Amino acid sequence: MTGPTDEPAAAPITSVRHRISIDVETTYLDDQSEPGEQRYVFAYTITIRNEGEIPAKLLTRHWIITDANGRVQEVRGDGVVGEQPYLKPGQGFRYSSGAVGGAPVGTMQGSYQMIADDGAQFDAPIPAFRLAKPGMLH
Repeated sequence: MTGPTDEPAAAPITSVRHRISIDVETTYLDDQSEPGEQRYVFAYTITIRNEGEIPAKLLTRHWIITDANGRVQEVRGDGVVGEQPYLKPGQGFRYSSGAVGGAPVGTMQGSYQMIADDGAQFDAPIPAFRLAKPGMLH
């Protein structure tokens, strides 16, 4: 017979040795966009913060950009904006970049590939965020 028990559930084991947080802000660039030509330009500012216990360096980036028309672009490259920031615990790095899409609405997501001072390589996931021309979403 199975059923509820009085035993507490085991807490998930999570490492705080390697933890990177990522915050994103987006802006639609009306002056650079050409809706008649299906060209929509967005700027985004990302703050990467090392919330772990070990210093880590951002090696590469991987983006998946999807527009409302279903078009998917994948972008891979070294670092971000020409840099490979090295973040000690508690340190952050903020940068701005841009994306061009063929629709007024889209999403971006991906990951940063990191290497910590202890030799561990790990991915810092970038949660999906929306790119949207103002007034396009309810």
